[in-house]
Amino acid sequence: MRMAMLDDGIAQLRERVRGWSLRLKVSPRIVRVQRMTQKWGSCSTGGIVTLASDLAAQDEGFQDFVIAHELLHLKIPNHGRVFKAMMSLHVPDWRLQDVRRQSAGLMPASASRRP
Repeated sequence: MRMAMLDDGIAQLRERVRGWSLRLKVSPRIVRVQRMTQKWGSCSTGGIVTLASDLAAQDEGFQDFVIAHELLHLKIPNHGRVFKAMMSLHVPDWRLQDVRRQSAGLMPASASRRP
């Protein structure tokens, strides 16, 4: 039962990525959802977007923040002014989500299971 719920959450996360990809007009080469212990997502210069599987258990607003952030790196590879302006355009509350992530020490739950 638990695996089925996880699979459903990951499928929904992938669907959100598809929607955001269309909205942002980007095409990731590969989208991976896997266990990550230090961060919620990453984007490689080769177009590989990786999301923490634990993201599926977070609220949709936080998911949107992480997904949009990583997909925007396909267009803008840094966190400069243009990147921040694009985040503000597409995820207006992104700064609140980022503060929430930092102040709550929010990181994938699997990080707490590390030795």
